[in-house]
Amino acid sequence: MALKREYGAEQPFWKLGPFKVRLPLVHYRFEGADYLQGLIMCAVCLSIIPLLQETLGMPFEVALAIVVLNGILYCLHVLLGDPVVPGWITPAIPLLAAYVTSFEPGVPRIHALAAFEITLGVFVIFLGATGLAQKFIRYVPNAIKSGVILGAGFAAVMMIFKEGGRFEKYPYTITIAVGIAFLILFSKGFAALRQKSKFWNRFSDLGILPVILLGIVIAPIFGEAPWPEIQWGISRPDFITLFKEYTPWGVGWPSVSMFIKAIPMVLAVYIVLFGDVIQSQALVADANMVREDEYIDYNPNRAHMIFGLRNSLMGMFGPDISMCGPLWAAMQVVVCERYKHGREAMDSLFSGAGWFRFGTLTGYLLLPIVTLTKPTLGVALALTMLIQGYVSVRIAVEKSFNQRDIGIAGVMGAVLATKGAAWGFAAGIVLTLLIYGKDFFKDTSVLEGARPYMGVPTPASEQTAVTE
Repeated sequence: MALKREYGAEQPFWKLGPFKVRLPLVHYRFEGADYLQGLIMCAVCLSIIPLLQETLGMPFEVALAIVVLNGILYCLHVLLGDPVVPGWITPAIPLLAAYVTSFEPGVPRIHALAAFEITLGVFVIFLGATGLAQKFIRYVPNAIKSGVILGAGFAAVMMIFKEGGRFEKYPYTITIAVGIAFLILFSKGFAALRQKSKFWNRFSDLGILPVILLGIVIAPIFGEAPWPEIQWGISRPDFITLFKEYTPWGVGWPSVSMFIKAIPMVLAVYIVLFGDVIQSQALVADANMVREDEYIDYNPNRAHMIFGLRNSLMGMFGPDISMCGPLWAAMQVVVCERYKHGREAMDSLFSGAGWFRFGTLTGYLLLPIVTLTKPTLGVALALTMLIQGYVSVRIAVEKSFNQRDIGIAGVMGAVLATKGAAWGFAAGIVLTLLIYGKDFFKDTSVLEGARPYMGVPTPASEQTAVTE
């Protein structure tokens, strides 16, 4: 029986330095609805496997081991006091994939990815422990922020449509699936339908999962993938091969120069993920306003230390292209909306977020789910990247406050997507210095006295769409 909290108090916890430890069934109750939804939505998490195979040349079972390890570390957030559903750093995935593939296949790529992820983790932990996160991001010019996000959007689309890319392998399936996904996610008509119908509102909460399931049927019909051969039992992630052949412990540690080369990429990724921290805080605060029976302590510095720790551990024990982000925005929204229905629906936000991630972790280990989705995981990844590309471009434009910002962001984004983070930052810094001069570090919205260039901010539901 989970410990009970008094009305208006915090959910029970054990104090551990800056962390607040909460154990399932001890400090919070079982939430069946969230656990079952996690079981279903694990299909989205599995879609990173084809990119791991393509980038690092690893067998399916080794890539699955990385997904499982990442899934275990997802549980650290609720365990240590962060009431969120964590996920990938989705917008930065194509940028990191391009960075890693600029190295020779084999050990050099493993070293590049491990050095990057360890450096990112240490950097984020430092910002969280010192409380410097907000100060760091405040001094980055808007044009450069926009350029990084725009470059991520360009890279996402290029990844799918490049020569030999996924569109050439699944042209009909991707065309149909993307069309339906964009209709569900971004269409004004469907948004109006969702407001009128509880069924379609619940349907939209599943994000791209229905489209992924549709792809499982469409791809074999067009001869673009085999029909799934569903197997029963428990999946077999290959942790032994992962440790021996794809981690620094097995292939040797990266050189100091590898860590130095990773710094521009780390800065670019941090600019992308900082927005997720802000969004986490906003979503938790909004939910907490409705539920007066629970006080929720969301601490951005603590969140930094937790996802920084996750990245460092993954860099050492399972280097991962998807990285470890602070938020899966779409599922956080779903959990928060159910939380608003009252204590009977969800006792605590920690119980909902915690059991959702226990559900996804269980799903990775169920062979029927893994084998059902395996033939079309490439389609799921293409969906994720194209949706993220659309959203990234919108956000990048809306973060710009004038035509100068748009121009700088456009050039920087194109250079970043084609030549890498170091060249992209160089282009952005030089252009911003030439155009703004001594006002380089000043907020361009203050300089211009203007609203964002496009005027209307992107709805929260679209900012990271349904991707992790």
